[in-house]
Amino acid sequence: MLWSIEKPKNEMDRIKDYEKGSSERKLLKKELNKVKDEGLEIPLIIDGKEIKTDNVQEVFCPHEKDRVLAKVHLAGEDELKMAIDAAQEAREIWSCLNWYHRAAVFRKAADLLAGPRRYRNIAAIVMNHSKNPYEAEIDLAELVDFWRINSYFMKFIYEQQPEQSEGEMNRLDWRPLEGFIFAIPPFNFYSIAGNLPSSPAIVGNTVLWKPSLNVSFSNYEIMKVMIEAGLKDGVINFIPFNSENSHIVLDDPDFGGLHFTGSCETLSFLWKKINSNLQDYKNFPRIVGEAGGKDFIFIHKSGEIRNSAMNILRGGFGYQGQKCSAASRVYCPESYWEELKEILLTEIEEITYGPVDEMEDYMGAVIDEDAFDKIIEYIEYARDNPDRYEILYGGGYDGSKGWFIEPTLVKTSEPKGKLMSEEIFGPVVTIFVYDDDRFEETLLLCDETSPYALTGSIFAKDSEAIHLAEDRLRYAAGNLYINDKPTGAIVGRQPFGGARSSGTNDKAGHWVNLLRWLTPRTIKETILPAEDWKRAFM
Repeated sequence: MLWSIEKPKNEMDRIKDYEKGSSERKLLKKELNKVKDEGLEIPLIIDGKEIKTDNVQEVFCPHEKDRVLAKVHLAGEDELKMAIDAAQEAREIWSCLNWYHRAAVFRKAADLLAGPRRYRNIAAIVMNHSKNPYEAEIDLAELVDFWRINSYFMKFIYEQQPEQSEGEMNRLDWRPLEGFIFAIPPFNFYSIAGNLPSSPAIVGNTVLWKPSLNVSFSNYEIMKVMIEAGLKDGVINFIPFNSENSHIVLDDPDFGGLHFTGSCETLSFLWKKINSNLQDYKNFPRIVGEAGGKDFIFIHKSGEIRNSAMNILRGGFGYQGQKCSAASRVYCPESYWEELKEILLTEIEEITYGPVDEMEDYMGAVIDEDAFDKIIEYIEYARDNPDRYEILYGGGYDGSKGWFIEPTLVKTSEPKGKLMSEEIFGPVVTIFVYDDDRFEETLLLCDETSPYALTGSIFAKDSEAIHLAEDRLRYAAGNLYINDKPTGAIVGRQPFGGARSSGTNDKAGHWVNLLRWLTPRTIKETILPAEDWKRAFM
């Protein structure tokens, strides 16, 4: 049966702005009030059935830390084994289903999310992640794009077939992996939480989805949308649980792959665990992992000063710096510095932080107490070492009502120091001022300072400088931006991912990512079979 999907337009290009007095602002306010007062109870969803356990954890609002948004039931050993069985049973039908039936489920989910379920999910993101309405909008729009564009990419992959020759017919059977996929998303992106389980599922795999417990409320809303769209029971099993039980999943012989976004340390731990079980698995598991970054903005003396400053602020302090792509280190030419500093210090005073559901503040709170304490350690380290670090702005914090940290600018004389090399994952941007004549040398310094290689930006008008930066920083970032901040990759337009300690660089938002969840079979059919074994030379 022939069935066509046109290449979708990005929902990211149609996001709402929530201006004062607008209808969308009123609708969002209404949903925010519902979310605050619900006290939702979140079950496991295994084989399409809601399951409750005796182990329950509360889910809090980061900017109002005493507000309980929901109570989530956690899976134990028995429930994890049930989920594995459900995934394996569902795989028998789901993996053989014609691709357009799978696409239909996720295209409908995208339309639901972009339409009637939009404000409910935006409200969940605002309250559970502490994102302002703009950050929540782009997060939701990205998941809509993942679902629509991955469906299109699936069709594109299936169309890739081998050449034919006289007397034979050749084809590729694009099979899903033999086994189940384990999806572990991070807290910071709702869109990643939805994409990690769904991208393997679109191409026929079945999945165990372990949401980040801090944001299990918003993740549960994603699961509800997929169910409403007609997702078959057992294809994606929603199983919040504590990490110490991961071995139950990873020890199973039918474990087929890991789809992960989180810290480098956790990815390394999981990879080692998988390696130790290789002799017990039916297949070599696929591992797709994105593991953070120490993302840079590099300014050349030909760069536009105000453009650079605005992108430092947007790239560094959007969503409290809790993006794996957030600008965290800046390289500034000396001749540029005084003017750049003046702009930054003037503009940063306008950045407010507070309860984002009131729609007045640019920044909300960081996700929880552990993140709060970790970020503070870096700020206090800078404060305790004034010979190497100067806090130009910010450095304050308050955990009394929510996990709030001021946007913080730091200047350093130590280009390979702690604040220039380690991932902070918070609203702290560190700046190193270099000699204008040492541009190429400083590019090499940027490349070798951090173990990560996720995103980075170069600001310059000089084409030779841009070319040199592209060349010298070729392996320093999987996503390189020219005269733009290092955040904001759009599905299908800037495929996302990095290498080195940033992960396997399998490019979410591109068809190459879907290839990781497929294992093709080559089929040759001979039209006229041979009737004799002898060859002509005989």
